[in-house]
Amino acid sequence: MIARVQGKLESVEGTVAIVATEGGIAYAVHVPAFLASELATVTGVSVTLHTLQLIEASAQGSNMTPRLIGFRTKDERRFFELFTTVKGLGTRRGLRAMAAPVGEIARAIAGRDVAWLQKLPEIGKRLAETVVAELHGKVDGFAAPGGAQVAEGKPTSALSGDVAQQAIAALVRLGEARQEAERKIERALANHPKAARATADELLAAAFALAGG
Repeated sequence: MIARVQGKLESVEGTVAIVATEGGIAYAVHVPAFLASELATVTGVSVTLHTLQLIEASAQGSNMTPRLIGFRTKDERRFFELFTTVKGLGTRRGLRAMAAPVGEIARAIAGRDVAWLQKLPEIGKRLAETVVAELHGKVDGFAAPGGAQVAEGKPTSALSGDVAQQAIAALVRLGEARQEAERKIERALANHPKAARATADELLAAAFALAGG
């Protein structure tokens, strides 16, 4: 059972991330749609994915194919395992349906927001109602916390802008602790020659460059 994969993110094709380990092995890891979009902006960096190893049968049932499913945190992995217990949500459909972060999906389920859930790929009205019926009361612990505050209080003014918060959120989704992500982006802002006009991707690139320097 492969529980974790750590290495260089070589590429992202659709919802499959290719992660090369130091030992020379490259893993094809299937990830949720929302995470694939985020990882596609930071190829070339070191990532850690918490994984599930599944065996899928072909339509004829004669061939068995091993697959690795990856997530940025153990909580996301646990949510996926719970999410795909819903009748009609298999592994592939579940990954495509998770086009929004786990916290947002959990909050919609907890709030019985069927209309919001229908906006997700693969989720029609009937399936959205089934998801709420089967998971309501079971996902509260996964719901996203409100606001952008951290334990020590509100973000400093340098980090309060939308671009800085987007960059911080991207680092957190890659497994960084919130406080460490803020420290890295604050350092990137201080060292970026055009910080006032920098994009989130540019701040991420600067943060990775400083970390590697």
